Order: sequence, then structure tokens, then C-alpha cells
Amino acid sequence: MVVYIDGGARGNPGRAAIGFVVFDDHHSELHRYGAHIGVSTNNCAEYTALIEALTYLSSENPHADISNSDEPVTIYSDSELIVRQMNGVYKVKDPKLIPLHRKARKLMDRHDSVHIHHIPRKENPIADAIVNRVLDNRDIYR
Repeated sequence: MVVYIDGGARGNPGRAAIGFVVFDDHHSELHRYGAHIGVSTNNCAEYTALIEALTYLSSENPHADISNSDEPVTIYSDSELIVRQMNGVYKVKDPKLIPLHRKARKLMDRHDSVHIHHIPRKENPIADAIVNRVLDNRDIYR
């Protein structure tokens, strides 16, 4: 499974949204989601997107439930900071990010086969478009 995540804020802090899209091993889209999360920073929105994607992957959805699976999951994010913090390269120093990092780490650590990687923004067009659509329309996107 492959998951692309994104989060953004207009104003930083400002109106913020998250988005993610899930693909199976055959590159077929399984699920997409976007939501307005109130006023937040870009980094908090990125973490929230990661948490929501990991929560979805651990859900009762038979297509996405990884809780009892050894199937590898690769998560891609265009946030270098979040990826490096999740991979232990950077320390989390921002007090607002510490609880989000802990929650994401706890969700990720439940599964040995979940890995997160950084990609350039241009390689994350769907999740980015979901975030922008939500910010433009202030709606939930599924």
C-alpha cells in the first residue's frame, strides 16, 4: 500500500486543512480524504494528516486495515521536517509538535511494515490538490 499525505495552512498559522490518498499495490486508488482542521500551522497540519492517514490504515476498513497485516505500507510526504522527525533524524523541539509526534509515532510503531519518506511537492499532486480544494471550499472531501 502507498499513501500520500499533505497538510497546509493559509497564513501559518491560519485556516488549515489536511489530505491523504491511499493506493493499493496495483496503483488503484482505494481512498481519499480531506478536511478543514481549523486554525493551525503548516507543520501541525502535516502531522495531523499523518495521524489521520495512520488512523485510517488501522481502521475496520478491510481494504486498508494494516493492524493484522505484514503488508508493507509506504507513506510519502512533501514535509521534510515531519519525515525527518518521524525517522529520528531531527529532534522535535516545538512544544506544539511534541504531542502530535508522539501520537503519530505510537500509531506508526504498531506496525513494523510502515515507513515514511520525503518526496518533492511536485510528486504529491493529489494530496496537495485535496488540501487546496478543502481550503478553497471549506468542506470535507472524500
